Amino acid sequence: MEIEKKDSLIILRPKPNFGGKQMITISDFHNELVENLSNFKTYNLIIDLSNNIDMDLKEILLFSQIGKELKNNNKSFVIVYDNVEIDHLPDDLVLVPTLKEAEDIIDLEDMERDLGF
Repeated sequence: MEIEKKDSLIILRPKPNFGGKQMITISDFHNELVENLSNFKTYNLIIDLSNNIDMDLKEILLFSQIGKELKNNNKSFVIVYDNVEIDHLPDDLVLVPTLKEAEDIIDLEDMERDLGF
């Protein structure tokens, strides 16, 4: 997995192969994230899946429990992916189409926490 740290947030991406196409499965990426989640619990987390063309709702839902854990620790969790109908997602899973929107959501949630909401 690729890790990019920006201030109080971390962006994680599945590591591409040499041709730039995704080599590992989303399930493998999820399992790797679960194994290493303790390293990220003090950060807001963005999962950037924007380069994954063929994902279904079941694969997105794999990340739901991770999002709940981070929110219980007063941290934000946002997934970047633009090829899923958001009406089918649970309310506690935040999915946006761009990295900029993910960063904006985290900024807003940080402000809400600072204000006690």
